[in-house]
Amino acid sequence: MAQAIGVDIGGTGIKAGIVDLDLGTLTSDRVRVPTPQGASPADVLSAVTQVLDTLGVAESRLPLGVAFPAIVKHGRTLSAANVSDEWIDFGAERFFENGLGRQIAFANDADAAGVAEVRHGAARDARGLTIVTTLGTGIGSAFLYDGVLLPNTELGHMDRNGESIERWCASSAMERENLSWEEWASRLQEFYSQVEFLFSPDLFVVGGGVSKNPEKFLPLLELNTPIVTAVHRNNAGIIGAASLATD
Repeated sequence: MAQAIGVDIGGTGIKAGIVDLDLGTLTSDRVRVPTPQGASPADVLSAVTQVLDTLGVAESRLPLGVAFPAIVKHGRTLSAANVSDEWIDFGAERFFENGLGRQIAFANDADAAGVAEVRHGAARDARGLTIVTTLGTGIGSAFLYDGVLLPNTELGHMDRNGESIERWCASSAMERENLSWEEWASRLQEFYSQVEFLFSPDLFVVGGGVSKNPEKFLPLLELNTPIVTAVHRNNAGIIGAASLATD
């Protein structure tokens, strides 16, 4: 059985697990610690070390992948979403490799979730362009064309009236403004209609915590593109990061 370790760093929590790469499932418990206040590089590295220790894999030679909430280009983080500004234009991949004493695969968190869905989930065997969106505090996105990742799309940062559209229609907006499912779906409609017009995808996959309740909002969307819920939900980042670790 081929296995790898996946770590998913988020704005509120850092999660990790051991993944069966043939099945795309966790073979261990999922370990989680809160993301340190401020999320500076040194504190995040300490928390990642903690979850690996708790998993019992700190000294393991299993491949390791790390998913992170930022634009990732050639191992550098070029943005900072819900983490310290110290991560902007920061050599994050080398920082983690030096701190953990091992090689890693390092990727954007939404891209990692997309890889999990195309290899082991709702987009498996999908042809053409699949767009995976994660609806949460913001909106993450991953483009996959015939199963190949096109990294660093940032659809949540499309402009709407001078600010990122995710501020208006991520699932956090529904909670913040106490919107009904119908009111929120009308905002999602605008987002997905724009994306559909711009990119003509063959499939939308919707992940994030809100994908636990697809019956509340998916039937309210009117699109020409099929839209389905993600299979792996909160484990997608772990599974995708682990999958990338062996590429």
